[in-house]
Amino acid sequence: MENYKGKDYLKNKLDKKRVRVNLRYKHYEMKNLVRDLNISTPPQLRNFMSVLGWNAKAVDSLADRIVFREFENDNFNLNDIFNLNNKDVLCDSAIVGALISSCDFIYIIPNGNDMPKLQVLDGSDATGVIDPTTNMLIEGYAVLERDKYNRTTLEAYFEKGKTTYYKVGEKPYSVSNVAPYPLLVPIIYRPDAKRPFGRARISRACMSIAGSAVRTMKRSEIAAEFFSFPQRYAVGMSEDAEPMEKWKAAMSSFIEITKDEEGDKPTVGQFQQQAMTPHTEQLKMFASAFAGETGLTMDDLGFATDNPSSAEAIKASHESLRLTARKAQRTFGTGFLNAGYLAACLRDGTAYKRSELYKTIPKWEPIFEPDASMLTALGDGLIKINQAVPGFLSAANLQDLTGIVPATQTDNNDLAKQMLDTIFGAEGENE
Repeated sequence: MENYKGKDYLKNKLDKKRVRVNLRYKHYEMKNLVRDLNISTPPQLRNFMSVLGWNAKAVDSLADRIVFREFENDNFNLNDIFNLNNKDVLCDSAIVGALISSCDFIYIIPNGNDMPKLQVLDGSDATGVIDPTTNMLIEGYAVLERDKYNRTTLEAYFEKGKTTYYKVGEKPYSVSNVAPYPLLVPIIYRPDAKRPFGRARISRACMSIAGSAVRTMKRSEIAAEFFSFPQRYAVGMSEDAEPMEKWKAAMSSFIEITKDEEGDKPTVGQFQQQAMTPHTEQLKMFASAFAGETGLTMDDLGFATDNPSSAEAIKASHESLRLTARKAQRTFGTGFLNAGYLAACLRDGTAYKRSELYKTIPKWEPIFEPDASMLTALGDGLIKINQAVPGFLSAANLQDLTGIVPATQTDNNDLAKQMLDTIFGAEGENE
């Protein structure tokens, strides 16, 4: 008998974590409310809100570079399971969600004699107790369905060999399985000993810096109004003079002001016009701080450099982003392998040992796609290395470096046969 904490414990745990996860999703979707300091904002503009997509850029710029390709040494045909479950959509969805909330989950659904189904659950809808040595769950809980008012209508409690479903208005029921772990697998971003469920890409620093930048943009919008229509004044107007229409005084190219009965005339002037430079400099300062926090560059955040960068320069400037992507690939790969392992157990009806998959390795597309000059340099390097150590590098190594799928011998023979048939077929018709 496993020492489980129980469904109620996990449900309370999820309720506590759900608030922070939804907050980060609001920052990603640019729907978060930024605190107004109410110092420089006129009352008429208190409800005016600016938005900034830096947090979404921090997530997407990393997620777009982490592309899962396949499993190597796939003795259990895990690639078939993922391909039949729309691998591109499934993996990309899990990666983006894990970057936002620190952890997403893949729910493995038994499908009778057919291939098991894989479904991604958001970090705000699932949780569990994790085994830190395998990154598998000891027990899990998930909300599978919600109504239009966001109320739970179907939830599930996951145990080893059994999943219990709780539907509103119906009795709970259990479904047994042969899997040696619960059918809920975490996909974690940057786990450590203190936080085994990882850390979100949208950190507290990112949210704070982005909030300061949004306030700067709002102040610049207010300053732009005064910049476009500078304030004017008139001193010494007669008390009997008709009030001047403010809009006419601001927009008219010529205003006539006559002397009064005593021959006095008012003094007309203009307040010093506000400059936009302080706001742009402050926004650039926040952009620099955000870029340092996330491994992006100023170009990524909308501040273009003077000279266009080459592929090598772009790669060098994103060195921190490259290291972050490598780290994420290792943890995400373990999660995908665990999900494929449990799905293979359901497919074959056999409780395989996790150690039987130790030779299966997740493979990823290159983080940076090479350009023509880089391909030339790689070709020269591969030739020299293979001359020094024959057979050290192969087409598979080249694919890992470039992302280009090599043409097989069969493909070459088919292409040659097609060309010959075209040539001789045409000659036969002429005869």
